[in-house]
Amino acid sequence: MNTDTTQDGVTPESHRPPSGTDISDAHRHRQFFGQPWGLANLFGVEMWERFSFYGMQSILAFYLYYSVTDGGLGMDQTTALSIVGAYGGFVYMSSLAASFIADRLIGSEKTLFYSAIIVMLGHIALALLPGHIGLSLGLVLIALGSGGVKTAAQVVLGQLYSRTDPRRDAGFSIFYMGVNIGALFGPLLTNALWGWGGFHWGFGLAAIGMALGLIQYVLMRKTTIGAAGHEVPNPLPRKQFLPWALGTIVVVVAVVALIATGVIKLAWLSNIMALIALVAAVALLTQMYSSPQTTPKEKSRLLGFIPMFIGGVLFFAIFQTQFTVLAVYADQRLNLNFLGTELKPGLVQSFNPIFIIIFSGVFAAIWTKLGKRQWSTPVKFGVANMIIGASLFFFLPYAGGGANSTPMLLIIWILFLFTMGELLLSPVGNSLATKVAPAAFQSRMFAVWLMAISMGTSLSGTLGGFYNPEDASAERTFFISVGIAAIVIGALIIASKKWVLGKFVDVR
Repeated sequence: MNTDTTQDGVTPESHRPPSGTDISDAHRHRQFFGQPWGLANLFGVEMWERFSFYGMQSILAFYLYYSVTDGGLGMDQTTALSIVGAYGGFVYMSSLAASFIADRLIGSEKTLFYSAIIVMLGHIALALLPGHIGLSLGLVLIALGSGGVKTAAQVVLGQLYSRTDPRRDAGFSIFYMGVNIGALFGPLLTNALWGWGGFHWGFGLAAIGMALGLIQYVLMRKTTIGAAGHEVPNPLPRKQFLPWALGTIVVVVAVVALIATGVIKLAWLSNIMALIALVAAVALLTQMYSSPQTTPKEKSRLLGFIPMFIGGVLFFAIFQTQFTVLAVYADQRLNLNFLGTELKPGLVQSFNPIFIIIFSGVFAAIWTKLGKRQWSTPVKFGVANMIIGASLFFFLPYAGGGANSTPMLLIIWILFLFTMGELLLSPVGNSLATKVAPAAFQSRMFAVWLMAISMGTSLSGTLGGFYNPEDASAERTFFISVGIAAIVIGALIIASKKWVLGKFVDVR
């Protein structure tokens, strides 16, 4: 496949892109809080992209299963939640396609630019096109574009710094703040417009948000980004363009035909997406493990990563139920009256980013303070799963309740516990993937971690199919079963600490 690289896709030194020093010197004299000014531009476009993404996602489930008379599409709840889960998993899956396009076709900066346009067009389709046509086209475009923005923006940001620049970690922290600011205000404003004018007004606001981010990026593009991300690290030979294009068209047409003819049911989508992510992860791990470029120590670390992968899948399957099970719960159970105002149920999805903004710095300070005395990665993963599993038990006293039976403080407390688990696992998983990656396969190992997130996110839609808020006994069984499963997995991961760390060799 990679005819101009080594056997397993490692780019020769002569073909590698210039370092951050080479491409950002011309712009380094301009500062943004002590950082390269390009950070301000990337911060803005990512903030608006996350504003539009989370704003739309906060009302998506309701749009799917609300009746037509209430402005929705009138789907049954199981199908609606399956679509939400599959859509979320597809976003992470599309990151792989974006990486290929950036590394082999047009470079990261152009991938970012075109992806932002695709995101905006997706939101416009949701806002203006009626029914299932707008839904299908909109979700596919948004998922493809969001995967591209998510992937390419961080690559471009990294090239604004030299490899040894001490400001690098701080710059990525500021960038991550933009993600959470967008995730905070997107649901707040989108839900407000949904309440005022209907779902399509909310989707329209998401489109405007992405348009603002794109306009800002274009205006500042030449003066702040410079040459960062313009290099194509591993160009695809022209003779391979046609086979790749035809293969992509065949796959897309086949999938569309299978869904349109009913061979693939919409209610199956979350399971199918989870299965695809699992197959991709197994294939990537097998390829890396069997490669002669992977040393015995690196192979050992790959084996040790497997329990972490499983823990990540189960954690995200529960964590991402914010957009499936918890969305239904907020809609049908939560007392949304606040100071005499009836809030929209999607607003509860703003609590997690609030907690992230408040506590991410606290966790970073704790790990820095503890140094080598901090918990090892298996312990952090295990505790994260146990926390998120235990959080589900707080639903039990309210099982079978009617409308407005659950106080807002309960959901805030549960989402606080979700966030504590997230901070123990999500950034730690990102870091772990880079630490245990074989030297020849840095990107592929991170892709395996993305597949854990994709698989878990997809399964959150599957879990939604098992949730029945109309049956108190079934509801209790759901929360108890899922909660115990997470706690048991967490305990097993902690119990396997010695074996895992032994396989990790020198990684904690």
